[in-house]
Amino acid sequence: MTVPPALVATARCLWQWEWQRLMAGLAPADRDGNFQRRPSEFAGAGLESQLEQALRGAGRLHLIVGRSCPWAHRAWLVWRLRQLESTVQLLIVEPDPKAGRWVFPEPRFGCNCLAELYQLCGAKSNARATVPLLLNLCDGSQKASIINNESAELIEILNYLPSPSNAAPNLLPSQCLVYINHWLNLMQNDINDGVYRCGFARNQAAYNRAEAALFAGLTQLEEALSRQGPWLCGSELTMADVRLFPTLIRWEQVYAPLFRCSRAPMFSFPALWAWRARFCSLPGVVDTCYPAAWRRDYFGALFPLNPSLIVPAGPSSSEELFASIQATMKP
Repeated sequence: MTVPPALVATARCLWQWEWQRLMAGLAPADRDGNFQRRPSEFAGAGLESQLEQALRGAGRLHLIVGRSCPWAHRAWLVWRLRQLESTVQLLIVEPDPKAGRWVFPEPRFGCNCLAELYQLCGAKSNARATVPLLLNLCDGSQKASIINNESAELIEILNYLPSPSNAAPNLLPSQCLVYINHWLNLMQNDINDGVYRCGFARNQAAYNRAEAALFAGLTQLEEALSRQGPWLCGSELTMADVRLFPTLIRWEQVYAPLFRCSRAPMFSFPALWAWRARFCSLPGVVDTCYPAAWRRDYFGALFPLNPSLIVPAGPSSSEELFASIQATMKP
């Protein structure tokens, strides 16, 4: 039976109206339809004082992450690369898509979900309970305090915490800071957040702006790696590399198919492809990647972008994903 054109037109209008409402709750935008990320609740308090607090809490620190969150992934990577396992305890929370929150697999600190922990630590009742989260368990008791939940600041704190290993890299070497900051300024808006600006754009013009900036940024990275390498700042692995990896490792799994970052496949950037394969081979990185969880949590939770909630097939493990990346420079 043919659906009447008038019914189709009405359904389109109703869905567009409802979609705008759903997106407003999921991802705020400005008047022009550009995605606007909300600021973190415990950011900007002064890195020196927060680092001092973290140093005082050595042995009682907890880093809380979620597998699917790229902002938490960067903190997880620093924790792993700096070999902080013996000084900072890692806790992994799971998404609860029906309630739109992070939950503990088993109660921790007397809390069932991350929102309860935030409130226990003095956050406002309407505060967004996000990951990553660096927590200090005061005096070994159940009383906890939040040190930081802004990933860009939190990873600096983790970098400066003493590592038990002399082989742990300093990801912010003084001789590279100018270059690191150059790349961080480019990547944060145009690439790390750029994929979200594409996916959460409210209209075609907003998407076009975000998409153009995203691929212009990738082109700059490609050219730089082609000239120098093997890392973004030359011979040393730095924080710039760490902050790029969570975005690029999710590219084929999430951002290209779901967020419409599909102008060019990643293999069309051979230097970036080789860089990504090189990063995959770093010790411990494989333990931080969960491609099946990424697809499940993005496709299965972002209802406005994927109303069917159908989760596409793909690599089931990080080993399978890494093997496909390292096997060849071309598909």
